[in-house]
Amino acid sequence: MKNFLICTILGLGFFFFACQPKSAYSTDTAVIDRGKQVFEAQCTSCHNFLTSGMGPSLAGVTTDVSHDWLVAFIKNPIAVIEGGDERAQVLFAEYKTYMPPFATMPEEDIDAILAYMNTYQATPDLEGDENLGPPLEDPIPDTIPMSGETLVLREVMQIPNSADKGQRARINKMMPLPGTDRLFLHDLRGTLYEVTGGKPKAFLNVPDYFPAFKEHPGHASGLSSFTFHPEYMSNGLFYTNHTEYPDKGPGADFTYEDTIKITVRAVLTEWKQDDPTSSVFSGTKREIMRVDFVTQIHAMQEIAFNPLAKPGDEDYGLLYIGLGDGGAVENRFPFIVQDKSRIWGNIIRIDPVGNDSKNGHYGIPPGNPFVSEMDQGALGEIYAMGFRNAHRMTWDAADGKMLASGIGHHQIEELNIIEPGRNYGWPEREGTFRFDKSGDLQHVYALPEDYASDGFTYPVVQFDHDEAAAISSGFVYYGEQIPALKGKYLFGGIVNGRIFSVEAADLHLGHQSPISEFKVKFEGNPATKLQDITSEYNDRVDLRFGIDSKGEIYVFTKADGRVYKIVGLEGNEM
Repeated sequence: MKNFLICTILGLGFFFFACQPKSAYSTDTAVIDRGKQVFEAQCTSCHNFLTSGMGPSLAGVTTDVSHDWLVAFIKNPIAVIEGGDERAQVLFAEYKTYMPPFATMPEEDIDAILAYMNTYQATPDLEGDENLGPPLEDPIPDTIPMSGETLVLREVMQIPNSADKGQRARINKMMPLPGTDRLFLHDLRGTLYEVTGGKPKAFLNVPDYFPAFKEHPGHASGLSSFTFHPEYMSNGLFYTNHTEYPDKGPGADFTYEDTIKITVRAVLTEWKQDDPTSSVFSGTKREIMRVDFVTQIHAMQEIAFNPLAKPGDEDYGLLYIGLGDGGAVENRFPFIVQDKSRIWGNIIRIDPVGNDSKNGHYGIPPGNPFVSEMDQGALGEIYAMGFRNAHRMTWDAADGKMLASGIGHHQIEELNIIEPGRNYGWPEREGTFRFDKSGDLQHVYALPEDYASDGFTYPVVQFDHDEAAAISSGFVYYGEQIPALKGKYLFGGIVNGRIFSVEAADLHLGHQSPISEFKVKFEGNPATKLQDITSEYNDRVDLRFGIDSKGEIYVFTKADGRVYKIVGLEGNEM
């Protein structure tokens, strides 16, 4: 959600300013082409001209508001919102996040963006489903209650600054090396760190090996995830996935119709470390697969091995990969998902050291649910279907169930129990609601009476956007330091850093588990959410969760690069 600007406030016509004469915007073809390039690089994570999603549709915005207003907002959206501008405040209340300021963007680029936006003066007519009934303005009216408990946090490190402006460090995932106490985490801008002596030390810089590496403009682009083979200490194998400029590297193994744009190409890589005990990478790499995506949002996300699988188990050594729809639905290509012959919108499972795939770079596990349908065109790689953004995956040590969070479009955030062959609904469903994939994507609708026979599997936890704009998935706590947390699945809201929990034992298919919220305390100071304790960029926390070899849980904030360990649980003193 970086660049949530031209983003959050520009689009909707709540308040009309004087219509702008055409002379305010250039009609020069070269300027408009330049504006398109900048817009696609900076704005398409949240915007298009078809429908609202993470941000409002921008069709017609240049006639809805003044040129000067648009320029002021692009340069400093927070100042416009906090300065009391009515339009800005109404839209901020709806979309619930700031866009970072573009104070240093060249004037000519701003003018070019606006010239390009000015070419879109109307939203195309949408062919929605008239049989859905009325849209639900507040799909989940109940609010998440406070638990009456407070998580005590201790700062353990700060990640090195990886950018000259914007977020200090785009830290994204932290996990232990299997069977050891070694701890690793990564920055989306390309560096994989090992935590040594309580400090991050660079282990691998992925852009050094991939000249087409693309981490701009954020929104999960860059070094998306990493994971270690369960036998890393003997075979030295580990895996990463990252995004690239599609016109600067090799072609993709999975693509779509050539009339649809390609914004990023996701690359899954196997690395072989010469000395697995070394704290710096030295070895070889090979590519496993390349996948094209319509936009950089929710492309290839989490990669993970089942940490509970043992040698001899079917799941042992098999790699799970979360593949989102890449913005296909909000760009009006819903047919790219909900299709067994296409890879997008699925969780897939592969054998990374096998070779019977179409490209010969990995294996297709014979136990995957659609292997028997491959002669009919199905992809044997697919493990489960129907995800907008299978953002994070984890396994519950108590009963082995696999959990995956899903970041929603405009209304619902969800957590699912993943079982092979199941269809989790997107874009026919968002949470436990119907979704109009061909109509107004801003709303959801009540399920039909016969929904139990629709073939979709529904989430076990969900909340709507008046609680938090995006789910940040965590872990079930099984550490020893805080006995009162045992068995609780911790998760939260990415943007403002609220932390929630459910009882993992209560999670089962066909049941909605109740959520409660923790308060937090840092250096003796209580707060309602992490946004209240971050010292930098507190307009946006970008909450993520990590775990160590002892099962202790960490939270970190991409905005300021700080990593906190959860060290205690107190009764509410606020």
